[in-house]
Amino acid sequence: MLICALLWLALMSVSLQAMAQVAGTVTQLSGPLMAKKADGKIKVLSLKSEVESGDTLVTEKNTYALVKFIDSSEITLKPSTTFVVEQFAYQADQPDGDRASFNLVKGGLRSLSGLLGKRNKEKFSLKTPVATIGIRGTYFIATFVPAPTPGQSALPSAPAAGATPPGLYVQVLDGMIHVSNPAGSLNVGADQFGFTPSFKQPPVAVPTNPGIPFSPPPIFNSSTAPAAVNSDAGKPNAVDCIVR
Repeated sequence: MLICALLWLALMSVSLQAMAQVAGTVTQLSGPLMAKKADGKIKVLSLKSEVESGDTLVTEKNTYALVKFIDSSEITLKPSTTFVVEQFAYQADQPDGDRASFNLVKGGLRSLSGLLGKRNKEKFSLKTPVATIGIRGTYFIATFVPAPTPGQSALPSAPAAGATPPGLYVQVLDGMIHVSNPAGSLNVGADQFGFTPSFKQPPVAVPTNPGIPFSPPPIFNSSTAPAAVNSDAGKPNAVDCIVR
């Protein structure tokens, strides 16, 4: 009986792993992209690789990566970015189950809302180390510049040319986002910019573009237009490899 029970548990474990929810698909890629899976394994992703809930995506210093999610939303990651798909759930006939929870650990992204964001805006959240972003039906860019870690040189009090103060920078291309932390909140609309310096300081409006670069290859821009539809989304993964 004990052996049968152990075999049943093992089969259930394999079954649950096989049922890991696919959140989206890599539809554009310009360099190496890694995914740390929920079980700790590291995968090298390629075009048409599947992205699952629980994945931590990491782009290399020259990599842009576009992920199209199952609700037709899109997120384009810029180089040197760490981005966590904490939870993503969408079924066309079950709006009560919608959930889109992400975490931008460092780096930057461009986000285009899909069907989930249109019918359940309150179910979308993008966490960062200094604030959380909610959407109002949106096309926006967010970049988090971390503070120097111990042992690194601190940024000068009067920034030199090219120096960027740490914090969260946002730019809205269409729609509106809501940026909030314990110190305050800010609505940022189309063609507006915002900055959050730390978790203990409120988000503030910025009058002009702070100059945070986001320059993916031209094919990414044509794919991520508000009305774009990419037929590659949802196709099965063909050439993943696992790094142990």
